[in-house]
Amino acid sequence: MKRNPRKVKWTKAYRRLHGKDMTQDSTFEFERKRNRPERYDRNVTENTLKAIKKIDKVRVEREARHHIQRMKGKRAKERKEAAKELEQSIHMVKAPNALQQEPSLTLPKIKVQVSKPQTEEHLMEE
Repeated sequence: MKRNPRKVKWTKAYRRLHGKDMTQDSTFEFERKRNRPERYDRNVTENTLKAIKKIDKVRVEREARHHIQRMKGKRAKERKEAAKELEQSIHMVKAPNALQQEPSLTLPKIKVQVSKPQTEEHLMEE
């Protein structure tokens, strides 16, 4: 349909452009595959393993921060929408005085009979 992928919300380009995706995170570069043989040094390996733990910790923290940032204005937005909906449809809500004047508007009260718990003495008699 010849649309610009940066304007179509489900594309990677849109998510990257609007800061929705974690693709800008520099820690992802450490996961690139390297197809060259390496000579291993024990100290380098030990430092690398320590660095991997730190990188994982940083990635988790960044991801948590990313989610918090995305959800920051959500609660206020929901309250605003709820207030707007209530304001628009206030005619559907009955006032408490109307409920007192017309008891037919309330739900009927149903009495439920609860059996008494049996005691040990009663069980012994049977």
